[in-house]
Amino acid sequence: MSANAQHIRNIVKLLESARYRHDMYQVFSDCMEAMAISFANAVDLRQRDAREARYLEIVRRYERDVIETFPKILAEVTMAMEAAPGDVLGAVFGQLELHNTARGQFFTPYEVCRLMARLQIGDGAQLREIVDRNGFALAQEPACGAGAMVIALAQEMQDAGINYQQHLHVTAIDVDPRAVHMAYVQFSLMHIPAVVIVGNSLTLEEREHWFTPAHVLGG
Repeated sequence: MSANAQHIRNIVKLLESARYRHDMYQVFSDCMEAMAISFANAVDLRQRDAREARYLEIVRRYERDVIETFPKILAEVTMAMEAAPGDVLGAVFGQLELHNTARGQFFTPYEVCRLMARLQIGDGAQLREIVDRNGFALAQEPACGAGAMVIALAQEMQDAGINYQQHLHVTAIDVDPRAVHMAYVQFSLMHIPAVVIVGNSLTLEEREHWFTPAHVLGG
């Protein structure tokens, strides 16, 4: 059993407490957006008013007891990421079987992402050369989903002795706002400097920009 398995089960249970009153896919989506707004509004003052209005629009849809589960879910996500960093929200999405509602949307298993990141970094020598030359490395993820590939990259950098919080900057894009909110929350908890964009990598359309606290605080 993974170190964060119990927290993932707790998150699923909290979300399912609203299943018989609300559509689970919508509850999950609104919870992800509310959590993303809570991080963004602490640092992104330019977009704060519009996002605060959006937050109030979300919470008006639900009974008090449902809204009270949202901070509990965020606490469980935080503890899960501390126990074993990974694609916690992607795992929750799968356990709730929301991929059926999301037109067959699946997220790449985290173990596969770790393997891909490990093969890309190798012993870390080339990446260290880039960091020594430029001060940081850039990563771009054109279809980020819940952010598993970026999280795996950050972990592999850390295992190679490279501080991703200081020497990595990520630009991540997805057409699905729900996925962007999931990735943004997980990047924020890992303090990954990143811009997460709701947009289309093929058409170069960009509709929303979410700046992680590490991006804003790091200048």
